[in-house]
Amino acid sequence: MVARPILTGCLGLAMLPAAAFAQTQDLPPPSGVAPGAGNAPPAGSAPAPAADGPDRPRARVSPYIEVGQLFSADLNGGDSVTFTTLAAGVNAQVDTARAQGQVSYRYEHRIAWNDGYGGGDVHSGLARGLYRITPELSIDGGVLATRTRSDIRGAAPGVLVGNPGNISQLYSAYVGPVLRTRAGPVQLLANYRLGYTRAETPGLGGLASDQPRLDYFSDSWNHMATVNASTRPGTILPVGLSASGLYERDDARQLAQRYEGWFARGDVLYPVSPYVALTAGVGYERIESSQRDAAVDAAGRPLVDSSGRFVIAPDSPRRIAYRTDGVYYDAGVIWRPNRRTSVEGHIGERYGSLSITGTAQYEAARGVFFRASVYDGIQTFGRQMRNGLSGLPTQFVETRDAFSQQFNGCVFSTSGATPGGCLNDVLQSVQTAVYRARGVDATLTMARGRSTLGFGLGYSNRRLFAPDAAPGLIVGGADDESWYAQIFFGRSLSRDSGLNVNGFVNYYASRLAGAEDVVSVGTTASYFHNFGRLGTTASVGLYHFSVGDLTNALSAQALIAARYQF
Repeated sequence: MVARPILTGCLGLAMLPAAAFAQTQDLPPPSGVAPGAGNAPPAGSAPAPAADGPDRPRARVSPYIEVGQLFSADLNGGDSVTFTTLAAGVNAQVDTARAQGQVSYRYEHRIAWNDGYGGGDVHSGLARGLYRITPELSIDGGVLATRTRSDIRGAAPGVLVGNPGNISQLYSAYVGPVLRTRAGPVQLLANYRLGYTRAETPGLGGLASDQPRLDYFSDSWNHMATVNASTRPGTILPVGLSASGLYERDDARQLAQRYEGWFARGDVLYPVSPYVALTAGVGYERIESSQRDAAVDAAGRPLVDSSGRFVIAPDSPRRIAYRTDGVYYDAGVIWRPNRRTSVEGHIGERYGSLSITGTAQYEAARGVFFRASVYDGIQTFGRQMRNGLSGLPTQFVETRDAFSQQFNGCVFSTSGATPGGCLNDVLQSVQTAVYRARGVDATLTMARGRSTLGFGLGYSNRRLFAPDAAPGLIVGGADDESWYAQIFFGRSLSRDSGLNVNGFVNYYASRLAGAEDVVSVGTTASYFHNFGRLGTTASVGLYHFSVGDLTNALSAQALIAARYQF
């Protein structure tokens, strides 16, 4: 009788074949759209665990303006640069029975004091939210604005001061309804998402003069619709059953690239103990990615427009970059010994080779969360960006560190529903080509008293595809790889002051002809103190990156700023 509650909980694993189908496609499982719990700290403070009870705030909106002085020094004997920064932003959060979400946005204008160094505008922000229209129907969405590295072969300026080369301003957003209902013993899930991603043209940096340009991503619209029906073990049959269908389309402006995917899948789940279940599934998929050729000049060189992107040849037919059409299958094990631990792994054959996927989530104690995933799927940049954004928590850590990789690396949370997520695998490069994405990603968050500690690390591999002999395209058949790690520490020193520290290391390797390996390492620290509505911030940063033997940069930064919060 003691095991009966555990067994009852294990029967809930019948829904996980649907999750397995979603994860195989790099889509969030049904649980991935559940709302977060708890509260993030006040804007600019070190994060703390969620507070319970009737005094917990349900909503807050904190707009602010800020002025600062920024100094950057090239420690390899180069120039020192001074900027004045003018910024405006807002931090907001809502946590009610119907709505959960958070917004952190900052617009910054930098004015350079040195001749020859331009200032510029920087947009940085993340918004994630979920709203329940009815108990069965909800709306899920997210918006991201960040600056990120563009070409995997080029410079890797992680502390984004001034206008460094190889950096794109990136915007991404998605929204869509989620319906969960049931018809007798059958549980039904339907989901639609509309996504849009746009990247500005990067400046070149860290590339050898003989390196050809890549297909600079411009923007894309994508659609995803999925439906799933499932039953628990023992309701109709001794095993759990699941049937799923999915359709995706992505249209990118660069070379009129088009991706379409049709998927259907069936799964069976068999509990072998109160804690363990076996699962197996078989599916059919048809994926096709196509694009048009670039126009060329008399010498056969591809033509580019004023933004540096390829010009489409007016008489070019649509050519296939990647296509697969057939059956795939996998089998796996699900282990759930208690409500705090869940591990799932699948192995099978897909895309003509071995395919391994899985997830693990563990809540060691209150405020200690671990999450890891192994993924494998055919992707486009816009679709992977949408999926990465949807996997970020609806309540996340805010910082006042102007130098950190906030929103273009790992995003941490003290909420157990979605403890955190990393965008490093998506942002290792910004490109139009379709690719097979495989890798491992993990985050760990620990919150104790006034302190929060976050770790994120992972590995990502991309196998790039392009039409044979397409003019100007050099990516076909090449591999890109990246390894990344990030650490975050935040501590409230008092009610009005706190400290945030970030550290990161990235390694990029491209198999494109002539490409060099790239390494970047950096650390930043920020201290703030509030005097009522007026606050002060002091930040320092140290950063190094190298591109083979071509570029070796070491720099230090410092910032002093004053903020007024309305």
